[in-house]
Amino acid sequence: MSRARRVRWELTLLAYLAALVMFFPILWLFLTGLKSEGDAIAIPPKLLFTPTLESLREALARSDYARHFLNSVVSALGSTALALALAIPAAYSMAFYPTRRTKDTLLWVISTKMMPPVGVIIPVYLIFRDLRWLDNVWALALMYAVMNLPVVVWTLYAYFREIPHEIMEAARVDGAGTSEELTRVLLPVSGPAVASAALLSVILAWNEAFWSLNLTSAQASPLSVYVASFKTAEGLFWAKMSAASMIAVLPVMIMGWLAQRQLVRGLTFGAVK
Repeated sequence: MSRARRVRWELTLLAYLAALVMFFPILWLFLTGLKSEGDAIAIPPKLLFTPTLESLREALARSDYARHFLNSVVSALGSTALALALAIPAAYSMAFYPTRRTKDTLLWVISTKMMPPVGVIIPVYLIFRDLRWLDNVWALALMYAVMNLPVVVWTLYAYFREIPHEIMEAARVDGAGTSEELTRVLLPVSGPAVASAALLSVILAWNEAFWSLNLTSAQASPLSVYVASFKTAEGLFWAKMSAASMIAVLPVMIMGWLAQRQLVRGLTFGAVK
């Protein structure tokens, strides 16, 4: 076997091992959700067990599951729509009309993601309380949009700046205004970037737990709060919590599998020239 072929095989094996390590927690979650409570807390863990759908049925039978699921859908999609509405013009402006402060602005935008949410929970909570926005699903969507806006802006900006400026100049020569450039020229050729940014925003909002646990209580709580509700004073119901987590993560997992080509294309566009 030639050295190049051996290196290729070693890299392939390393990639499969890395994928297995990353997928193992999800696999373990699904296996635990198919166990009884006794098998789920067994030490050492039982690798051979009789699968049961009891925990899954109990998780789905809870009367508040549908409300939590609807809240997750509304907050994730609502926040994504708002984030895109703000990020597309911002990324367009910085990509095609940069100024001396553009790079500084981009660095400041992404630096906001480096601040731990717990550092601002008190002022945010007080603002939501005074505005009567606590336990409001639309206010939660607004919080998610603000939280995900830096990621969406950077994803779109990285894509927009690789689009040839000659396309926009040709549109201006034909008499297109700024709004027409954006809606009729830029967006039609930026489908992969918009799709990947939207998918990232949905996933981040869907999986968010910190803000939902602190800003909602009963009416606006999403699936992350629903999963946490299986931790009670009686203890942790591992099998039921795993089953609830299973049905909470399945929608975004399926969405990611179906849109993986668009996601990869949008995130890697312009990476290699």
